[in-house]
Amino acid sequence: MKVVTFGDLLLRLNPPLYERFLQTDVFHTCYTGAEANVAAALAQWGAESVFVSKVPAHELGQCAVNGIRKYGVDTRYIARGGERLGLFYLEKGASQRGSKIIYDRKNSAFAQASPEDFPWSEILRGAQWFHFSGITPALGGRLAEICKQACIAAKESGASISCDLNYRATLWSKEEARTVLSTLLHYADVCFSNAPQVGDVLGIAEKTERRTAEALMETYGCKEVFFTARKSLSASDNVVSAALYQSGGAWRSREYAVHIVDRVGAGDAFAAAAVYAVLSGFSPQRCIDFACAAFCMKHTVEGDIFLAGRQEIEALAKGDASGNIVR
Repeated sequence: MKVVTFGDLLLRLNPPLYERFLQTDVFHTCYTGAEANVAAALAQWGAESVFVSKVPAHELGQCAVNGIRKYGVDTRYIARGGERLGLFYLEKGASQRGSKIIYDRKNSAFAQASPEDFPWSEILRGAQWFHFSGITPALGGRLAEICKQACIAAKESGASISCDLNYRATLWSKEEARTVLSTLLHYADVCFSNAPQVGDVLGIAEKTERRTAEALMETYGCKEVFFTARKSLSASDNVVSAALYQSGGAWRSREYAVHIVDRVGAGDAFAAAAVYAVLSGFSPQRCIDFACAAFCMKHTVEGDIFLAGRQEIEALAKGDASGNIVR
């Protein structure tokens, strides 16, 4: 299977363990981005995974490319140029203290991208799937236009298209998000989100989660909607689950109580696993079980990128949540 993802590639900086910004003298680094995380997970499961972005033409840009390529991702279509690599700073929360993210992404190379940077017909040749998130057009410049061009090319190539709403209030307003995403969602076959976000951003707020999903499909023509759900007991402990909705059908995963090591990137792990499951021909129930198991397991992995083999995910999806040593 060939999957193409399109988004920002940026540098994450976080203090060790649970130190606060105000007390640390050291920052750990990793290279990340919502669509890059999806690409890296899919590559580990054997997909031909192509990640498309733009980074500056200097050493940090090359470090970012190396940082995603080491997972087996095809990086040949990452354009070079622009002013800087985007950054974000993460302070991991614990117990009753929530995590905090500070973005430093303005004027990044990706935000300065132009349509000429991406030969979509060539990139999408032979692809079965194209994935992007709401973060990409939120970064401004001509990215909304480029996303639309990519979606048109994906449709022409016969690829399925997925969009993760991924609304970030620090990047754009709800009104801006609704205007742009309402256009792009008409191209999407699959939407990833959660019911409160759909109501908040798109204005589709029905009495039940299922009805919200059905209204989303009716409004935009999506064939499938994947929703995650989260009960936050504290910054350290959550209960997570997920549901898959199709026209006339609904399937729900079990609930997982998770003790959080690193929450960032969990939605990307979910999206990657759902794409993999659909392309692998899994039944709807197996799809949502596999995707939610990946969603759960990502919370136990340091860094944004989900590192787990298919067999580990399958075992959890089938009910082995013991956490026993494998030896």
